[in-house]
Amino acid sequence: MKKHIVTACLYTAITAVLLGVVYPLLITGLAHLAFPAKANGSLLTRNGEVIGSHLIGQPFTGPAYFHSRPSAAGTGYDAANSSGSNLAPTNKALVDRVAASVSTEAAATPVPIDLVTTSASGLDPDITPAAALYQVPRVASQRGLPEATVRQLVISHTKPRQLGLLGEPTVNVLDLNLALDQLKP
Repeated sequence: MKKHIVTACLYTAITAVLLGVVYPLLITGLAHLAFPAKANGSLLTRNGEVIGSHLIGQPFTGPAYFHSRPSAAGTGYDAANSSGSNLAPTNKALVDRVAASVSTEAAATPVPIDLVTTSASGLDPDITPAAALYQVPRVASQRGLPEATVRQLVISHTKPRQLGLLGEPTVNVLDLNLALDQLKP
């Protein structure tokens, strides 16, 4: 009996070390070799300073920028507090928040849903092309640019469905705003 207990403990310790330490380190090392940018969080740098990530949204609130989806992650886009709001469509708190967001838009056309609701993780870096195009008049006006120029920028930054059939077309807000900063009125 003692021999079986010792063998079981040894197998448990060896398996824990192999699968809990060696394997994760090996896979992490391979990821850094094969996909260094992605393994490090797809960070964007400018002049040696990290300005954001392609994978995690960030708030843009100025009228001269395209706005991201609202975030339910902590104080906003906080990866440590990532989670959905878990509010049902009939929940009064959700209805009131969406109504307040829609009223701040004060537009004659319907507001795209992703501009007034949070994503499942609260960290979504993308919006739909419809949400980006909805914001074109405001951004163009604030920047003194022709709407056609800003609209073309949105279209050029629209990513199609993956493999032509998975998901929906998206626009990465950080990429779009960085490209927008490159335009001159």
